[in-house]
Amino acid sequence: MKKFFIVAAAMMALYTTNVNAVELDTNGRDPKYVETIMQRSKKVTDALNISGTEKGEQVLNIVANRYFKLNDIYAERDSLKAVAKTMTGEEKKRKMEYAEMLKDQKLYKSHFGFIADLSVYLTDAEVETVKDVLTYNVVNVTYKAQCDMIPTLKEEEKVQILAWLKEGREYAIDAESSKKKHEAFGKYKGRINNWLSKRGYNLTKEREEWAKRVKARGETL
Repeated sequence: MKKFFIVAAAMMALYTTNVNAVELDTNGRDPKYVETIMQRSKKVTDALNISGTEKGEQVLNIVANRYFKLNDIYAERDSLKAVAKTMTGEEKKRKMEYAEMLKDQKLYKSHFGFIADLSVYLTDAEVETVKDVLTYNVVNVTYKAQCDMIPTLKEEEKVQILAWLKEGREYAIDAESSKKKHEAFGKYKGRINNWLSKRGYNLTKEREEWAKRVKARGETL
């Protein structure tokens, strides 16, 4: 009986592996582009210390496929806009708006699918790492800087700042370029600054004092 359960467990594990295997969506894509995306995606598995493992291969393909999907979504938007630019008046306006609306719908729908796919193989903490790698670790760098700049921040304020940065990260993950990713964060940084000002913080003075402390530590901003 014990042998039976061992064999059954092994067969179930094999079945699960086969069912969950992630195929790389390379059909019709330039091999050089695919290679570039694979190298970029490997930064994620390297950060998770799973490169070269079975788990790592699945995560690598999920991340690469996300890059491919984003490229397809934005390419479709650009194509629709190119057609719209040949039109005039209200028709042009409607077509341009439709291109953006369709892009937003596809980004929203596929975003949660991407996170769900990662969650099959990764813990919540590991998914957080993936998000940070894809967005240049802006959340952690900004949060640390904010707390260092204003050491008198209350705990509930720190919680709110981190929550807004992570919300911005969700949009940055889907942005089409490095510039757009930073712009996504910029909106939330602005929100944070306005909120802190309304709570009585003099941000100009806080930055000046922070710069002095950083210089005294022999560091630079």
